[in-house]
This record gives sequence, structure tokens and C-alpha cells, in this order.
Amino acid sequence: MPIDLNEHLKKKRTQGGNEYKDDNQDKKPPFNKKGNNFSFEFKFNPDRKMMFLIVILGIILLIILIKPYSIVNAGQVGIRVTTGKFDPMPLYPNIHFYVPGFQRIIVVDSRVKILNFSNADEGIGTRSEATLYRPAIQTLDGKGLPVYIDLSVQYSLNPEFVAETIAEYTLNWEQRLIIEPVQEIVRNVIGGYTAEELPGKRDEIATKVVELMSKNLNALKNPLAELRSIQLKGILLPPSVQEQIQRVQVAKQEAERVRNEVERTKQEAEKVAAQAKGEAEAKRINAQGNADSILIEAQAQARANKMLGESLSRQLLDLRQIEVQGKFNEALRDNKDAKIFLTPGGSTPNLWIDTKSNP
Repeated sequence: MPIDLNEHLKKKRTQGGNEYKDDNQDKKPPFNKKGNNFSFEFKFNPDRKMMFLIVILGIILLIILIKPYSIVNAGQVGIRVTTGKFDPMPLYPNIHFYVPGFQRIIVVDSRVKILNFSNADEGIGTRSEATLYRPAIQTLDGKGLPVYIDLSVQYSLNPEFVAETIAEYTLNWEQRLIIEPVQEIVRNVIGGYTAEELPGKRDEIATKVVELMSKNLNALKNPLAELRSIQLKGILLPPSVQEQIQRVQVAKQEAERVRNEVERTKQEAEKVAAQAKGEAEAKRINAQGNADSILIEAQAQARANKMLGESLSRQLLDLRQIEVQGKFNEALRDNKDAKIFLTPGGSTPNLWIDTKSNP
């Protein structure tokens, strides 16, 4: 059946219940002025609504496919790169937009990380979000013997200079700023000791490594990374050196035991000698005291005798003689049997005994 083109166009013009009006008919102006107010009338055609919806969906789909934004999470920092040039202003956790084709955003981890140098089976050559594993550092001691060092390093990226760090050292900045310098410093420090000295110098070695590594980072133009700590976890020596160290330690322990025994014996001998000396000193002091006592007593007696001798005179003796004689006379009156001893010369007073003679 033939299609009437005029009829088809007429139906097309009257879709949506709106009748077709000729250009000569009166048209309602799109803007009506009523006082100071304006009114605007616009009617959507169903085809236009569909087209508008398709455009919106297309834009949304384009945004999803192109993704002109990047999300920086906590513990991360972003760098906006415009036509190859790094923006020095860091992008902190948030959503950040960029112009695809001209810009891009690089997201870098800024959390504190741990670098483990160890020959343990687990983790060697692998990396987690916050831990990096590397084999133990192999080096030589002062005599050229091989030594393996187990080391743990804590460090972090400085967010303020992240653009400079990545621009100069690339995303592999840890290898050039942390890993390689630590290996070189440890080798230099260990080379200053012999294998026998290393076990007893762990704290000293760790201190030197920390000082040299901090000095190395501080020598940079800007503080690109921060060293948190370095821990020396172990020193692995060759078996022959370990055996030699064990023998030396055993010898030192035996020498220490003998030295302690000698010291103990010496202390006991000194104690006995001190005790004997003390006893002898006590006896000497006691004897000296006795002698001094006798001497003092003799001297006192001599002084007393001297004073007595000096106090006697002939008149005093005669007086005493008369007194004694008087007593004799009184005694003879009471006891006629008393014995009287006369001393010739008269130098000593007469003596008498008031007793009767035996029959």
C-alpha cells in the first residue's frame, strides 16, 4: 500500500497532542511581560527528552572510562604531573581531579616502613605494604673473613618533598636513598673490626651505622626521607671463627675462675693475717698496760717512800719512841706477863707483844 508522504509529515508535526499550526497563525510569545515579572514557557518534546538523557548517560560513562580523578588515601601522598612536569605541591588524602591527556597523578606511600636484611626463609625477596625484605648484608671483617649482618631499618618518606624525591630518584627511591647506603655503611663499619671482636661490639657498631646513615641523609639538599631507627639483630660468623671464639671464651672463663679462686685465697690469707696481727697487737697492748701499771705503782710507792723519808726527823722519832714507851708502860700495868723486845741503839721503837708466855 503506497504511503502518503503529506499525511506522514502531518502526523509527525502533531505528535504529543499538539496540532500543527501554520506560520501565519498567532503564536504565543515565549516571554510574557507582566509588570516587572517575566515568564518563560518551554515544552520538551519526547524525542528531545530521550536525547538529553542519552547525552547525560554518555557523559557519566565517559567520566567512568576516562576517570579524570584520583583518590589519595590516608598514609599516602599524591603528585600532580602536568605534561611531564612535577607539581611541587603535595596532594594529601582526598579526591583530586586532573585533565586526562595533559595531567596525571602519582600516588606514593608515605607510611613508616621496615627494611629487613635477613637470611631467614620467610619473606626474602618479597614485599608487603609496610615491610621490605632483603638478604642479610654480606661483608668482610678486618682480616678478610666473610661476615653476614642481620639488620632492621625503619624509615619514612617526607611528604613535603615527595615531588622532588620522585622526580630525582623515581619511584625506586628506597633503593637509592635507603637500601644501597645502608649496605655500603655496614660494610665500611664491619671492615674496621675483626670477627672475634664483633660479638662484643654490637652496640658500638649499631651506633656507628645510625650516625653515618643519619649524616648521609642530612647531607641531601632537602630532608627527602626520615630515618626512624636501625637495629642490629645478628652477626653470623664463619664456623671456624665461631669455634675459635668459643675456645677463647672458654679459656677466658677458666682464667676468670682461677683468678677468682686466687683472689678468694688471697682474701682468706689476708683475713687470717689480719686476725693474727690483731691478736698480737692486743697482747702487746695488754702487756704494755700491765707493765705501765707496775711501773706506775712502783713510781708511786717510791714517791711515797721518798716523801715519808723526807718527813722523818730525829725529833719526830724520839717523840714516837716516847709515845710507844708510854703504851708499853700502860700495857705492863694491865698485863704483867707481856713480852717486850728492846731494840738496841734506839733507831727503831721498842716492840711488845701483848700475850702470855706458854707454860
